[in-house]
Amino acid sequence: MTKLEQFTGSRALRTPQDPNPWLYFGLVFGWTWLFWLTAIWVRQDVSTWPVRLLQYAGGVGPPLAAILLTYWLHGQEGWREFWRRVFQLRRIRGGWWLAILFVPPFVAALAALGDRLLGGQGLTWAENASRLAVQPLAIVPLALFLFLFGPLPEELGWRGYALPALQAKRSALRASLVLGFVWALWHLPLFWIPGAYQHKLGVGTPLFWQFFAHIIAQTILMTWIYNNTRQSTLSAILFHFMVNFSGELVTLTPRAEGLQTVVWIGAALLVLLIWGSQTLSKRGREKEGLA
Repeated sequence: MTKLEQFTGSRALRTPQDPNPWLYFGLVFGWTWLFWLTAIWVRQDVSTWPVRLLQYAGGVGPPLAAILLTYWLHGQEGWREFWRRVFQLRRIRGGWWLAILFVPPFVAALAALGDRLLGGQGLTWAENASRLAVQPLAIVPLALFLFLFGPLPEELGWRGYALPALQAKRSALRASLVLGFVWALWHLPLFWIPGAYQHKLGVGTPLFWQFFAHIIAQTILMTWIYNNTRQSTLSAILFHFMVNFSGELVTLTPRAEGLQTVVWIGAALLVLLIWGSQTLSKRGREKEGLA
């Protein structure tokens, strides 16, 4: 049993050899970028059906690679453990539900408050929020869409496979930095697809670098939650969902967007200071202190 498994109380994916995250990343990028680079070549807006279809097809790269590698390389026990980490609610206990559900909207609210204190507007209600005020039941299809197209498929791969593979030989911080950069880089072709969220940010702009910075900071926080919920992939799926859901309800001003990135980074640094970089785990911190 590895140190991380002792600290988190959960078994990691097993193979006859150490898991290779680079094989996983190669499969994911090869699959996803094949479709997304084709979408760039089509030269149409993301709202058109061929580009939308190519975008969705590319988006299944992370879960597809994770499921295939788990099935082929990790045996029956590894396969069962992969899905247990997705479906077992009991892995998430007590206050960790609060961190998963409320940290993302709290970060956005704090950034908006900072902008208001500096004389700005802070935020405005997005179109989806206005629609929900009139049709409250519309929250169901909106939430389902946001859940199925982003958090669920991506996190089956990023936290379901890549993170435990990276942490097999690396500290939680190093694994998070690698995964955060790779996760952000994976989105790169979307910056050239008209109508995509990333296309509106531009390439090489301050918003472009903010995108990378806040994804890396979020990755550290997600590793922190993941390692303290017995490596629950579900915790990452729900946290990712709350980030996206919050963004669909409010629109931050440009300055508030910048402040939000600062808050994400500050939160990540605070977690590192309190829980330690080796495991980002309370149990790990206690055992490190006894060592």
